[in-house]
Amino acid sequence: MTQSLASPHPRSDDLDRPNPAQSAQPPATPSFEPPKAIGLSLLALAIGGFGIGTTEFATMGVLPDIAGGLHTSIPSAGHLISLYALGVVVGAPLIAALGARVDRKLLLSALMAAFAVGNLASALAPSFGTLAIARFVSGLPHGAYFGVGAVTAARLAGPARRGRAFAMVMLGLTVANVAGVPLATLLGQHFGWRSVYLLVAVAGLCAMCAISLWLPRIPAAADGSMRRELGALRRPQVWFALATGAVGFGGMFAVYSYIAPTVTGVSGLAASQIWLVLTVFGLGMTIGTAVGGRLADHAVMPTLFGSFAATLAVLVAFALTAGNPWAAVTLVFLLGAVSSASVPALQTRLMDVAADGQALAAALNHSALNIANSLGAWLGGLVIAAGLGYRATGWVGAALAAGGLLVGAVSLRAGRREAPAECGGR
Repeated sequence: MTQSLASPHPRSDDLDRPNPAQSAQPPATPSFEPPKAIGLSLLALAIGGFGIGTTEFATMGVLPDIAGGLHTSIPSAGHLISLYALGVVVGAPLIAALGARVDRKLLLSALMAAFAVGNLASALAPSFGTLAIARFVSGLPHGAYFGVGAVTAARLAGPARRGRAFAMVMLGLTVANVAGVPLATLLGQHFGWRSVYLLVAVAGLCAMCAISLWLPRIPAAADGSMRRELGALRRPQVWFALATGAVGFGGMFAVYSYIAPTVTGVSGLAASQIWLVLTVFGLGMTIGTAVGGRLADHAVMPTLFGSFAATLAVLVAFALTAGNPWAAVTLVFLLGAVSSASVPALQTRLMDVAADGQALAAALNHSALNIANSLGAWLGGLVIAAGLGYRATGWVGAALAAGGLLVGAVSLRAGRREAPAECGGR
């Protein structure tokens, strides 16, 4: 496979190129990476995604254990999820912009090292306050890692397979929900919740080693700069795409943030079966991400709208039938599948409308998804604290999914008025 690793971002006819000077630059000398080398590179990036996915979602599986161990309520412990998400939101644009001129391999390795340190600090935190700070710090590398990783994957795979390359990197996160999160939940129940974050710290160190060994050196763009990356923020369609993900994807988190107490208190499952529910959700995410990546390579916005519409339907069904354990587990699988199918489409959409700010836009996608995480967990916690019960999180999630559809529709309408080339309705 022939691919230029020195080009500032993937060459694709779908990307806007408003800067004539950029298109006038001579093409970079191509480098030749054998398919096996590309596969190992993507695998190294996926290992990092595995560690990140484990720490992001395992907290939800051991939320009752953390609450009990630190003498706080479950809704209060749910703020740890929001604080991690806030770290992602803050760290993603900041690190992506500051690292615009840093070698991609070096930057990704450093991000994994920082991620491992943050999770080690979480495991050693002596109080709820220090754990809250550690969770915020642990989230800082998350968005930048996936953002830089997405651009790197696109360079390696080529423009025709961008969606599938994004999905490969994200598969590490989804496989975490099949293996990492259930394993971490079992460890947390048997050896204490601190063992969860120790496991994640080890995964982060493994990812750092894999990146150092398997990822080729990929220099940053010669003309890369913070100013150039921040230029993406001047484009209205970037903000529309971010808002679409932040609102629409929040529907899944409104339910999944409280899935452990929901399936035990509403569906009637035993605490020892929580790991099985988390595994089922992870299988759904893995399938949804793989399918969504292929669909995004053919039709970005239809994939996005279809995913949010299906998420809305699943969440309504969950609110109505969560009392039945078989229905609840089936709908948890479907929720993982249909919600995750939107992620490669969101990533592709942002990179299509970001022009020169590719790394920042890709990182901001994960800021948006973690705003969704924070928003969904917060709103879900509000209805639970108000005494409406865990089943009510399904209605909150359905409303957020509907909001994502609405924002996406407004985005397309505005895009057609402002600049037809940016409408993205492939």
